Amino acid sequence: MFKKIGIIAVLTVVLVWFNAKTIAATPRSSWIENEIYQYNHQFATQLPQELATKMQKMAVSPFAFYRGTAHIFYRDMQTLPSSAFVNSATSAIWLEGDMHMQNLGGMRDANGNNVFDTTDFDEGYLGPYIWDLRRMAVSILLAAKENGFSSSDAQDVVRNFLDTYLNKMSDFKGTNDELSYRLESSNTNGIVNDLIQQAASKNRSSLLSKYTQLNSSGDRVFQTTSQLQPISSSTYSSISNAINSYITSIPSSKRYSNSYYNLKDIRLKLGSGTGSLGRYRYYLLIEGPSSANDDDRILEMKQETSSTVAIAVPGLLPSSVYGSNEGARVTIATKAMLANTDPLVGYTTINNLFFMLHEKSPYQEDFDYTLLTTKTKFMDAMGYAGKVVAKNHAISDKDYNDALVPYSVDKEVTDIVSGNKAAFKNEIVNFALDYATQVEYDYASFVDALNRGIPLY
Repeated sequence: MFKKIGIIAVLTVVLVWFNAKTIAATPRSSWIENEIYQYNHQFATQLPQELATKMQKMAVSPFAFYRGTAHIFYRDMQTLPSSAFVNSATSAIWLEGDMHMQNLGGMRDANGNNVFDTTDFDEGYLGPYIWDLRRMAVSILLAAKENGFSSSDAQDVVRNFLDTYLNKMSDFKGTNDELSYRLESSNTNGIVNDLIQQAASKNRSSLLSKYTQLNSSGDRVFQTTSQLQPISSSTYSSISNAINSYITSIPSSKRYSNSYYNLKDIRLKLGSGTGSLGRYRYYLLIEGPSSANDDDRILEMKQETSSTVAIAVPGLLPSSVYGSNEGARVTIATKAMLANTDPLVGYTTINNLFFMLHEKSPYQEDFDYTLLTTKTKFMDAMGYAGKVVAKNHAISDKDYNDALVPYSVDKEVTDIVSGNKAAFKNEIVNFALDYATQVEYDYASFVDALNRGIPLY
């Protein structure tokens, strides 16, 4: 089903698709082996040990595999038909791009609000709004199955996610409410409220204690651990030299004095994430607002490559928008979809590699889907997830940059789905059921290849 197919076959598939029937998933072992190899091989010379970690993480479960293979999802979006609920106005909006439960979390925004929101925009790009919904729906089904839920209950959770998305889009239509909308402790409950409270209870000294120490001279420096590794003097020099261009990438209105960004120490950070393993990730210790040691800041500096969404719609986001710098693309996507964005978000280039920088926040708590042990907990949490995705889409439309997205996405989505909500939900649920099965086939192929020692990077 999910291999490239000819024009006649595509037309047939479209007709079947719009008749709301599913298309059977199918094993495709050699194709999967090749896709994983081709995508990851580009990083094999820089951090092969991180790719080995990535393969082990992906082997844990179908959900973990799905997290690490957004490129496969968008290879499939290339050939799968779109949707009866996508028109020209909703086919090129800002997408988070890798929408799954573990890219949500509790955090503190730049205005000091403790909120539940999206935490990662590495794959941010333009595309049909339906892709963020499809990707999240599949992740819900995979996580629900892993947590022991029936297929029927899992589908109910997906429908609740879609209901809250559509209802919130409808609320936003004709207003500017999306610009100030946030999920906080006063309007959430359950696991999501717990996440927000946990983020609120954190502090900077705990983060600094976790990753840094005071040396014999009383200066704060990074610890050296299995996951925090020293770098060569030449790499240190390259990063140090790139700080100026990073500072310049921050709008002058949000820029601090140069002393704020004084570089105190650097480590290579290993083992973080899943999909991004194999790319360089550094932690930078900077001075912060004063010369005191207790208000130092940690910057996370992540290597960025082209968005996997661009596999399906190459060139839909013109490279001129982000100066052909993938770090700039992620910076723009972050600002488009988050309100009160971290003032330390920026980008730079080192040895022709692109990097996005942001604060390693002391006030962030990652979403743990294994805590969703009852249907009520799952329904509630994914209801809030639907509202977050709606907010992402609504604030990043013409409200953010009308030259890129000249429409009110909340209006367009609401209008196109109006009167057909049941068909809309059925279409996405049917897609998610079929694609979750495909992920399970692909996962089995991957694990088999890994166990047989097939080169996967």
